Amino acid sequence: MGIVKQMSIHTPKIEKKVTLSTIAKMKGVEPITMVTAYDALFAQLFDGEVEMILVGDSLNMSFLGKNDTLSATMDQMIYHTQAVCNGAKLACIVFDMPFGSYTTANIALQNAVRVYQETCAQAVKIEGGKEKSEIVKALSENGIAVVAHIGLMPQHVRSEGGYKVRGKDEADIKALVEDALALEAAGAVMVLVEGVKAEAADAVTKAVSVPTIGIGAGNSTDGQVLVWSDMFGFFESFKPKFVKQYCNGAKEVREGLEQYRNEVKSREFPGSEYTY
Repeated sequence: MGIVKQMSIHTPKIEKKVTLSTIAKMKGVEPITMVTAYDALFAQLFDGEVEMILVGDSLNMSFLGKNDTLSATMDQMIYHTQAVCNGAKLACIVFDMPFGSYTTANIALQNAVRVYQETCAQAVKIEGGKEKSEIVKALSENGIAVVAHIGLMPQHVRSEGGYKVRGKDEADIKALVEDALALEAAGAVMVLVEGVKAEAADAVTKAVSVPTIGIGAGNSTDGQVLVWSDMFGFFESFKPKFVKQYCNGAKEVREGLEQYRNEVKSREFPGSEYTY
C-alpha cells in the first residue's frame, strides 16, 4: 500500500514546556496534537513536535504481541512512562491507567498517587462514562488530573464482544454527551473520544468546556491522537479505518536490513571508513 504524501501548513516547533494549562487554553483556538510513545528514544523524537504524549496500554498489542490491552500492569506502565519522561522534556505526558487499576475510588487513588510519585506524568487517563464520575472526582480532589476516555473503550473489548463504533443514533449521542458532562463536572481536565461517529464527537466537543481529543472521531474535536506504530506503518496486523499512515516504516526498515545483510555477506561492510 502506497503512502500518500500531502502538503500541509508548516507549524513551528514547540519550544516551551506544555502544561495542562497550556492545553486548556488551546480549546477552540488551535488543534492539539498527541501521539503515543513507550520509550525514551521515540519520546525524544516526538518531543517538540506534538503538545502531548500518551503512554498508552496499546503497547500491549503493538509491542508485546497481545490480542488486546487487558493484561497491561501498573509496573509495566510505570516503567514505560519513566522511559518516556526521560526522553520528552517539553510534551505534556499522560499515563494510561491499565485495566483493573481503578475498579474503586480507593484503588484508583492508590495507583494514581504511585504514578505521580514515580513518574513525571501530568495526568492519568481512565476509560468509562458517568459511572466513573466518583473515581474521577476522588482523583481530582486529591490533586491528580484526569483525562476521561469515552466512546469505544479498548479495555471493554471482551465484555462488549469487540470494537464497536458508538454514536450511531440520537439516543447514543445523547448518552455520550451525558457521560462527557458528568466527567467534566467530576473534574476531568480533558475528554478523549474514541471510535464514534463524527456528529457524536462534535456534540461532545460543543457540550463541554474542556478540550476533547479524538481518535476515530472525525475532525471537529479539539485535538487528535494516533498510535505511533500505526501512523508510521510499523504495526501490520491490521490498520483501522481512522489511521492515516504518514510513512511506511516497516518497508523502510526491511529495505535497510536487506542492504545491511547483503553488504555483510559480500564483505562490503564494514569498509575502511567504518574501520579503526
